[in-house]
Amino acid sequence: MEEPLESGRVRIIAIANQKGGVGKTTTAVNLAGHLAQRGQRVLLVDADPQGNATTSLGFAKRELSATTYDLLMQHPEAQQAIISSGRDHFDLVPADEDLAGAAVELVAADRRERRLQQALASLDTHYDHVLIDCPPSLGLLTLNALCAADSVLIPLQCEYLALEGLAQLKLTIDRVREGLNPRLRILGVVMTMYDGRTNLAQQVVNEVQRHFPRLIFRTLIPRSVRLSEAPSHGKLIAEYDPQSRGALSYAAFTEEVLQREERSS
Repeated sequence: MEEPLESGRVRIIAIANQKGGVGKTTTAVNLAGHLAQRGQRVLLVDADPQGNATTSLGFAKRELSATTYDLLMQHPEAQQAIISSGRDHFDLVPADEDLAGAAVELVAADRRERRLQQALASLDTHYDHVLIDCPPSLGLLTLNALCAADSVLIPLQCEYLALEGLAQLKLTIDRVREGLNPRLRILGVVMTMYDGRTNLAQQVVNEVQRHFPRLIFRTLIPRSVRLSEAPSHGKLIAEYDPQSRGALSYAAFTEEVLQREERSS
């Protein structure tokens, strides 16, 4: 774990969309990696029982000694859940399929929606950014992430039904803000899997811009074979192919995130 920083500097971002296959994990790991390359101290919390962020970074789930499950269940070994990603300034709380049981086991627990918030509270001074990769649902695990976060980053695939899911997610975020976490805000919407050769992709981008003009990021993340290949090698796109369109897009997107955070502070 890194040495403590000045208190109050940490920014906690939940990366959420209840729809699967929209690029949440790809965005989470590569944003974390680019932030770390810029000298930011980053903790990535894998809050998805599928553990895709964990495997994307090259970790075998069967070899984990503690995970996000232990954080949520407040087990004594929870502090061992934070491991180095093997990259400078970049730590990970991994996940495996045990995490699926947390949603069931926490049903009757006291302050069940605040378990992740409590677990992360003691880490605030050790990181500049904590990123939470949420599961593709609006269940208890995502609710824990939204209660712990300062802001929500929404990856949105460039497809016809994208706006429908965005409206539902925005409603959930509004409810969490009103009832559980008044500081929660939407950091922005990042369009993923963009294919400039199709009219549909640009139409979806235009529609999101029309409905949410101040939320959409300028950088469009392309549909890319290299982005899809990198996790199978346990690498970030900046490590796997630093000059690829995907790597350059995530670098530009990270710069936008930092600029947007600076304006809002």
